[in-house]
Amino acid sequence: MPVKILMVCLGNICRSPLAEGILASKLPVDKFFVDSAGTGNYHIGKQPDQRSILVAQKNGLDITRQKARQFSPKDFDEFDYIYVMDSSNYDHVIELAKTEAQKSKVDMILNQLFPGENVDVPDPYYGLQNGFDMVYEMLNETCDILARKLLEKHS
Repeated sequence: MPVKILMVCLGNICRSPLAEGILASKLPVDKFFVDSAGTGNYHIGKQPDQRSILVAQKNGLDITRQKARQFSPKDFDEFDYIYVMDSSNYDHVIELAKTEAQKSKVDMILNQLFPGENVDVPDPYYGLQNGFDMVYEMLNETCDILARKLLEKHS
């Protein structure tokens, strides 16, 4: 049974698809399953934002097969770890948790890079293209740390 990791942002078209693609590229597929979701329902069934697709391609990743979906309370049962991109996503996901065990699965992803600081991954949606590059770099560095920890714990 693979270890299951879920990445969560608002619309599931910018940050969480990048986080999904980046982390999945750093872990063996036979031992880990990485997915993503959004707290909002704005883009269900759609591909990631073209700018996320482009920044991923520029860095050797293909995220074009991903389709946006909305976070669901059943995700607490399905996933071992849930990483959210910002404090608003964190609050939304925690609100849906029914138990302390479910809440304990949720963390801000940048706490891997800045432990306990609850730093938000900025949403590049309304910004310039280089915002996607900056988010990619931030998530790539964070996913290096996360992949190392996951491999140590589950190997």
